[in-house]
Amino acid sequence: MKEYTTEQLRNIALIGHSGSGKTTFVESALFLSKATKRQGTVEEGNTVTDFDAEEINRNISLSTALAPLEWKKKYKLNLLDTPGYADFVGEVKSALRVTEVALTFIDAVAGVEVGTELTWAYAEEEKLAQLVVVNKMDRENANFETALESLREAFGDAQFVPILLPIGSQDDFKGVVNVLEKKAYLGPESTPAAIPAAMVEQVKEINFEMMEYAAEGNDELLMKYLEGEELTAEEIAVGLRAALINRTVVPVLAAAGVSGVGVSPLLDLLAQLVPHPAEATMVECADGEEFAVAEDSPLALLVFKTMADPFVGKISYFRVCSGLAEGGNTFYNPRADENERVSQLLTMRGSEQLQVARLYPGDIGAATKMGSVLTNDTLCYEEQPVEVRGVNFPSPLYSVAIYPHTKRDTSKMGSTLTRICEEDPSLQWEQNPTTNETILSGMGGSHVDTAVRRIKSRFDVTLDTRIPKVPYKETVTRTASARYRHKKQSGGAGQFGEVHMRLEPRARDTGFEYVWEVYGGHISTSFRPSVEKGVRSVLKGGVIAGYPIVDVLAAVYDGKEHPVDSKDIAFQVAGREAFKAAFMQASPVLLEPIYRFVVTVPNEFTGDIISDLNGRRGRVQGMAQEASKAIITVTAPLAEMQQYAANLRALTQGRGMYTLKFVNYAVVPGNLAQEIIAAAQKEDE
Repeated sequence: MKEYTTEQLRNIALIGHSGSGKTTFVESALFLSKATKRQGTVEEGNTVTDFDAEEINRNISLSTALAPLEWKKKYKLNLLDTPGYADFVGEVKSALRVTEVALTFIDAVAGVEVGTELTWAYAEEEKLAQLVVVNKMDRENANFETALESLREAFGDAQFVPILLPIGSQDDFKGVVNVLEKKAYLGPESTPAAIPAAMVEQVKEINFEMMEYAAEGNDELLMKYLEGEELTAEEIAVGLRAALINRTVVPVLAAAGVSGVGVSPLLDLLAQLVPHPAEATMVECADGEEFAVAEDSPLALLVFKTMADPFVGKISYFRVCSGLAEGGNTFYNPRADENERVSQLLTMRGSEQLQVARLYPGDIGAATKMGSVLTNDTLCYEEQPVEVRGVNFPSPLYSVAIYPHTKRDTSKMGSTLTRICEEDPSLQWEQNPTTNETILSGMGGSHVDTAVRRIKSRFDVTLDTRIPKVPYKETVTRTASARYRHKKQSGGAGQFGEVHMRLEPRARDTGFEYVWEVYGGHISTSFRPSVEKGVRSVLKGGVIAGYPIVDVLAAVYDGKEHPVDSKDIAFQVAGREAFKAAFMQASPVLLEPIYRFVVTVPNEFTGDIISDLNGRRGRVQGMAQEASKAIITVTAPLAEMQQYAANLRALTQGRGMYTLKFVNYAVVPGNLAQEIIAAAQKEDE
């Protein structure tokens, strides 16, 4: 692939609902541009961007893939094909962070769907210019006007302007009309033709409307327009580029990815209308500073994606935010405070590695075997350290406990989990000290399940999953005292130790405290550590249900010792058993983790959601309104909400979202506590 300067680059994230045809469109575009010799299909599992084994098995995109193509030998279009399924939001956000525009795909039959709304919102968060493709115009029941109306209903604040109109629909979809040029293009070959007579007036009206939008974005064009002069196609294109950058207009384009009808004119318009990197963006640093996307700006490469390959090793995808990146150079990683020599720069086309000598500002590339580099790192020169604003990955919502299937899998589990989480930062894993379980967390059941399957297929490590145990804790609610005498005679030296202990409840989250109140020599101070060791041996495993004990004061206030038989082990046992006895008399309770959930749902589902949350022991803290959506803030026990991601989607047809944050621990209601204790005792047996 030849070198392309910043002005020739177009970075485009393809977003939309799963099944809207993004991957198929990329196949058609690659084939038309002669980047590939044949057009693959999702069904046959031979597309360029769905190359992962799990993607091929499921026939859906699960991660963002880069597909650069050279168009008309003048432009390089970096297409980033993103997943449409809601669980893989991290992949969508990473693509949107490194592109200038979002190209939203909608099905010409279904119109705006759940995934359309979600990904549109993510593009709005990044303040990206947007274009829409009404795809699959050759499907049965396809209707461009209905799809366009669904856009206007869903996103009323946006100004949608059809620029590529369909000629016919369904089986009769013959081609498209480029309103900008006032030309028609027929068939997959996009043969130029006259505009159908029935569409001439419609094209004139839309062309006139486009002049208004173009003029509003450019002072010179505005003067010409106000003087009554007609703008040329080139002038309208210049004005629309400015309108796109200002996000005042959303062009709508018709196409059919499978047949290729409309794809070539669509690519022409992308090259013509999409702003190049230096036009649309500034480099945003983590400290708020900004500078231009230019060769003479400090070098800054933002790593937005990492792929773990068992054979090639780590592949780091990056955007050249500024400066000129050249192979053979050494780059500095400020986060790790390490230098990384990159012998060869790459641009990826799916899994294919294309070598390049240099990458200009705004381009997207990759490099292999950069050991210290993680997603969201910035690579720069050590003498000019820079840290670019990274991808805002969402916090995980859904967790499973994972276990190695065999002993062979045990040794590899930790390192493999680290590698898969480096690849997708919206996945996280940890060892829960309370339940002693390894927890893998993601955005939903499919997200976590896909990660586990990838671990099996890529690294030959088999993991079993189950619902995690709730990390309950134990504590006391009143003061109580107990004494315990340990006496043992075994023919020789005996064991003797007696401990009098008092337990008191402490304020929440203040932890455990051990106090020595023995005066007068009833127990030698040398046995103070022995008693404490015995007490602490109980804290981790609990007394009533096997959960850690917290927020308790244990005071040793009296006891007895024997001049010969008293020893360390005797007072360990006496301390342990005195603690247990006092604990059972101090009205012990279970504590459960409480989380704050902020649930966002369309208004029509508000009543059902609140009813469901009440059934989960949730306490509504407040409600707010944002456009047509309700934002419900509620606190609820984790025990009732572990599978909430799936439940919320079922209740809202996939349109509900939520975030969660730990708040505190609270006492489990008595009737539920008895069930938990009984279940724990049964498990021990």
